[in-house]
Amino acid sequence: MTALATPAPPAAARRTARPHLLRWLIRLHRPALLGWLGLVLVLGGLLLWLGGPLTDASAAAWKQYAACSPGHECRYDASAIGRYKDWYTYTTIAVLAVPFLVAAWSGATLTSRELENGTAQLAWTQSISPARWLAFKLAVPAVLIAVGSGLLVGLHHWAWSRSQGRIETAKSWYDVGTYAANGTATAAMALAGLAIGALFGLRKPNSLGSMVGSLAGTGLLWSVMAIATPHLWPTVTQLSSLKHDRPAGSGLVIEQGLVTSTGTHIADPQCGTIDYAPCKAVYTKLDAVSYYNEFHPQSHYWPLQLTATAIILAVTAALTVVAFRLLRRRTGPTAPARKAAAV
Repeated sequence: MTALATPAPPAAARRTARPHLLRWLIRLHRPALLGWLGLVLVLGGLLLWLGGPLTDASAAAWKQYAACSPGHECRYDASAIGRYKDWYTYTTIAVLAVPFLVAAWSGATLTSRELENGTAQLAWTQSISPARWLAFKLAVPAVLIAVGSGLLVGLHHWAWSRSQGRIETAKSWYDVGTYAANGTATAAMALAGLAIGALFGLRKPNSLGSMVGSLAGTGLLWSVMAIATPHLWPTVTQLSSLKHDRPAGSGLVIEQGLVTSTGTHIADPQCGTIDYAPCKAVYTKLDAVSYYNEFHPQSHYWPLQLTATAIILAVTAALTVVAFRLLRRRTGPTAPARKAAAV
């Protein structure tokens, strides 16, 4: 008697696994998803308020202040100036906190909690392979984080740009907080925080320990990049006369000092202009003929940002590969694979 072949499941049935896995992921992390959407909406709204009404009110107050005559009573809206300054600081800190919030969530819940509770191991013995489990764990949050963090840094850059030339106390582009919150490297760092958290969760399936490790790893990577970034692009060196009290050139300074008649760079004694007799004696003794300033002008902002972003994304990709290899080492061949091999 000839055995009847089991018909292959229709294509529609084979496609049901993917939406099921997506629904499971959204249901499992619904509080984090709602929290992330709320953060992006609230912080995005504050940045729109900062770049719109707050900037306009502060700029108007500075215009009133500039119109004041010396020796006469001056009326201007000081509260508008202070309000802009305060909210610029608050929103900048909030944008810079995003990678750490992502890392804390990823380390505490993304992979470690399911491994700790045993629900991941149960899923692996059924229809979901460990690699596919981790792929969905990383892919869906990565899209949301990339879009949300990219939107926030874009809005911060827009709000900052509207203050330039209008508000006397506006931050320069090379201010540490402004430089970071304005650029793509911060959005890339949020993705790195996701990968670092997932990796720590696989390495140490303990929510608290994984969260602490993720925060430390993200802070370490960001610190290394902050130190390395000024050296990722060739600098500009500008020479200027000692008739000024400081080196000429504005931007992200790498090194400043004096140049001797032989071309040697030496430290600046911070004396002042050569027109002041005591300072002239100091410069003569040092054989100094000019200042030098090695720095990055504003035109280097995007080359620096994009180079740093590329490096961070490369590190993120490497961490993701390590996470998959660690998962494979932990699980070995999956139960479905072993059953298929046995048949």
